[in-house]
Amino acid sequence: MVRSSPGSADFKARAAAAVEARAAQLTEISHRIHENPELGFEEHFAHDLLAGAAEEAGLEVQRQAYGVETAFAARAGTEGPLVAFLCEYDALPGIGHACGHNIIAASGLGAGLAAAEVVEELGGRLLILGTPAEEGGGGKLHLMQGGAFAGVDAALMLHPAGLELAEMETLAVQQLHARYRGRAAHAAAAPQAGRNALDGAVLGYVAAAALRQHIGPDERFHGIFTDGGQKPNIVPTFAETNWYVRSPTVARLEVLKERLADCLNSGAVAAGVDIELAWADYYFAEVRSNGPLVELWKANAAALGRDPQPPAPGRTVVGSTDMGNVSQMVPSIHPTIAVAPPEVAIHTEDFAVCARGPDGDRGVIDGAKTLAAVAIDYWSDPSVRTAVSADFTGGTDAVVASN
Repeated sequence: MVRSSPGSADFKARAAAAVEARAAQLTEISHRIHENPELGFEEHFAHDLLAGAAEEAGLEVQRQAYGVETAFAARAGTEGPLVAFLCEYDALPGIGHACGHNIIAASGLGAGLAAAEVVEELGGRLLILGTPAEEGGGGKLHLMQGGAFAGVDAALMLHPAGLELAEMETLAVQQLHARYRGRAAHAAAAPQAGRNALDGAVLGYVAAAALRQHIGPDERFHGIFTDGGQKPNIVPTFAETNWYVRSPTVARLEVLKERLADCLNSGAVAAGVDIELAWADYYFAEVRSNGPLVELWKANAAALGRDPQPPAPGRTVVGSTDMGNVSQMVPSIHPTIAVAPPEVAIHTEDFAVCARGPDGDRGVIDGAKTLAAVAIDYWSDPSVRTAVSADFTGGTDAVVASN
């Protein structure tokens, strides 16, 4: 089992003190991002706020990084192993920071700024990477394609939740737009002349609903109607549904995609309309947690009085994230830190309240300290780096994007 390096204790104490010295600034940053929610690729306020704070701290900062207008990169250290602290800061439509990305942003920034105090002495390098558009936009994939993770040896981030978990249970996911096209007609005078695109979409949805009882208990798909016609007295010539398809691995996702496609196609056949299945040109892979880095997270979180546990029945946070693609390319962790009661789920209005409350603020500070401590252990001990690398190379190839 990988343990914290005894020689890293003084450095971690200094980093923790640096976080405490910036506690007011970090919680204010969290609050300001929370109060100014921005959707994916529109996070100009958060981008400027975070990049500005890194510049003020003396880091080398690149705004509009890697061809993404609301991404940034801040660096410290001149040589040695490179650890990336990832910040997310996009919000959800209608319910703002109900996923707590304000906490992810402030804790990632705080960890990087604190670690910058000691990185040169430890012979390492760090990168604070602002990664926009996690909520369905695939911001990290754009950054991967732009070379943001070239040379990165470990990638660290956390996610707020109602539970303290050493790792999330994540699912691979891909989006689908199903577009049905029929023929318009007067719904009263000549319905027989029409071909109802909405009927095709409804029948496809019903077939998909019937499929749900015959998929794995760890698989998911869910859809909404985004277009169902213009007026009731016109046979709808166009209808559209939007789906998320999820499975524990990319390989199983491909099988589930085919089964859902068969359902949606059957609706088009039954209604006598045409269908176009437009899959997103990227998917989010499952997160591949690096075992030695997870152990370091657990040990350093425990030192702050937290108790991260493995996922278990009745104690899970399930979701999908573009951090999964990063974790297939670079040794990574994606633990959760409790900032809400266990019964409060993410992506709810109640969680949005918690993300700006006292527990959310503690999550920012404890999260920053713990992330910084993991990086310090990584830089301090060659045996840790060897274990991290061995755990990673024993797995699968990198996954970036697919149709």
